[in-house]
Amino acid sequence: MPTFIHPTAIVERDVHIGPGTSIWDNVHIRHSSRIGEECIVGEKTYIAYDVKIGNRVKINAHVYICTAVTIEDGVMISAGTIFTNDRFPRATTPDLTRLRPSEPDEETLPTLVKEGATIGAGSVIGCDLSIGRFAMVGMGALVTKSVPDFHLVIGHPARSVGTVCRCGHVVLRFPPGEKPSASEAACPRCDLRYVVINGNVVELGAAARLAHSA
Repeated sequence: MPTFIHPTAIVERDVHIGPGTSIWDNVHIRHSSRIGEECIVGEKTYIAYDVKIGNRVKINAHVYICTAVTIEDGVMISAGTIFTNDRFPRATTPDLTRLRPSEPDEETLPTLVKEGATIGAGSVIGCDLSIGRFAMVGMGALVTKSVPDFHLVIGHPARSVGTVCRCGHVVLRFPPGEKPSASEAACPRCDLRYVVINGNVVELGAAARLAHSA
């Protein structure tokens, strides 16, 4: 399966790009990054050095992915998403006489996007956190803390408002200001079943096990 790299893309040294991946126009991929198989990297996206991206990841146009970000398999990152890795950014030293170096230091904090997650268009993702398996971040959200598996989060700052299925459809909506202590429901689209216990989402039944192993 061939790899496609658009002639206008900039791919620096020691970048690994898996078979079947497409890198579109004016993408810039910094050195030592890793991109898996069958990925799509949309136009004008920037991927910093040492970023790790799994297989079958879709990254739309104008996405900024900074150092210390890891993206697992099957993730969707919509257009205009911005990742961050420093909670206390400054351009210079305190006396303003020297630029701070751009290399990672003790202030550089990681972000992990787990398998199957979706990040909506125009979202801003904080650092020192994770986006859970098959979680969904609504468009324009500001994520300042970790998102649990299968949760739907929206807003500024992002908050959990329900749960989503592997297929992306909403399974349960939380009452305003609370999470159900114990609730079971099936996806209205594909019938996969889930139970929510103290805010944690658990897949139920043989269908879920088959979906996970497929």
